[in-house]
Amino acid sequence: MKLLTLIDKLLPSQTVFAHCDVPCGIYDPKPAQIAAATVLKMVQKINELPKDDSLQTQNSLIRMVWTKEEHARICKEELLILWTDYFKPEHLEMFPNLHDIFWKAAKLCSKNKQEVNLESAENLVKAVNEIADMFIKSKSLPQKK
Repeated sequence: MKLLTLIDKLLPSQTVFAHCDVPCGIYDPKPAQIAAATVLKMVQKINELPKDDSLQTQNSLIRMVWTKEEHARICKEELLILWTDYFKPEHLEMFPNLHDIFWKAAKLCSKNKQEVNLESAENLVKAVNEIADMFIKSKSLPQKK
């Protein structure tokens, strides 16, 4: 014990905090797809709101914008989990443009937070669905542990 005490005095330790990202290997693009679909639905609903300044319309607008923002954030978070934790170097052989597709999809999440744009929301849904297709196809590769 004296040796450990001496080592601790010479080389004091620091408390370190770590986070492991889904070590169980359970990955699924569905949460990102649901979030992207929600963004699209909120943009559609915002565009359908009456063009008045009533408190009801303002309240609905605020709630829809908040929901759009939150689901764009969720979508980005779910995409980043797939990109950084699920997809591995061997997947790049199957999908050489994997990084570009994910980068553009993440940028679409941000764009959808910044504005109310039907085309951007539709493009987000398409991009996330493309990633979901890549995910399904990647399952045909033998999984490395």
